[in-house]
Amino acid sequence: MLVSAKEMLTKAKAGKYAVGQFNINNLEWTKAILITAQEQNSPVILGVSEGAGKYMCGFKTVADMVKAMIEDLGITVPVALHLDHGSYEGAKKCIAAGFSSVMFDGSHYPIEENIEKTKELVGICDELGLSLEAEVGSIGGEEDGVVGAGECADPNECKMIADLGVTMLAAGIGNIHGKYPENWAGLSFDTLDAIQQLTGDMPLVLHGGTGIPAEMIKKAISLGVSKINVNTECQLSFADATRKYIEEGKDLQGKGFDPRKLLAPGFEAIKATVKEKMELFGSVGKA
Repeated sequence: MLVSAKEMLTKAKAGKYAVGQFNINNLEWTKAILITAQEQNSPVILGVSEGAGKYMCGFKTVADMVKAMIEDLGITVPVALHLDHGSYEGAKKCIAAGFSSVMFDGSHYPIEENIEKTKELVGICDELGLSLEAEVGSIGGEEDGVVGAGECADPNECKMIADLGVTMLAAGIGNIHGKYPENWAGLSFDTLDAIQQLTGDMPLVLHGGTGIPAEMIKKAISLGVSKINVNTECQLSFADATRKYIEEGKDLQGKGFDPRKLLAPGFEAIKATVKEKMELFGSVGKA
């Protein structure tokens, strides 16, 4: 059964740890993350971008697959299925498809329009018991065609959005999606501190968790970050393990070409990455 992310993030904020959102791209990805969450007794958020939803034949296919998998694998830790960087239309589609959590990324709209659309979605999500993430100040890098330079959010605008009753808030603090460039200036903890002072108990979200040094992650958690998104790092570890398997010629030995064998090293690599992140975020044993 899927749950809203509200309870797990409220607990994380109070307990000074963070819950990882790990994006899923296919069945192997989903299975690896769910099994690891169960093994680590950690709550988990499965993230689905609009692009990944399209790739996996639509949001209903994804929601049905995840629900069936939770049942079949006997997963008992809290699992939220969350739309990542959703458009207004995408958020409504995911709500209809049975997701338990959605993100509406209105950061590219003027603040008035972001407020208006977020407010409407707060009403719908509250009625259905779903969690809603909103964004202020775009996150750097590229996410499904939306390119942001990694600017810092205005704390006052963050408060305006938080006051609408959203569950969690993603605020740009100099973070970037994908690999971080050599000359990256680091996270702006002053901005994060100012945002937390104005938004109080609101769980804050750190996007672009791949490549941020561990000390910065820990400091961000101490300043109210309760949800951290990881995607690129799992993709890189999956690709590295798959490359190694093929470079060593294992796909040419016996039935090494069987996808179940071919994808197994990548599957294990995702599990190892997720475990490492859960340990860093402090969510192990918190289910």
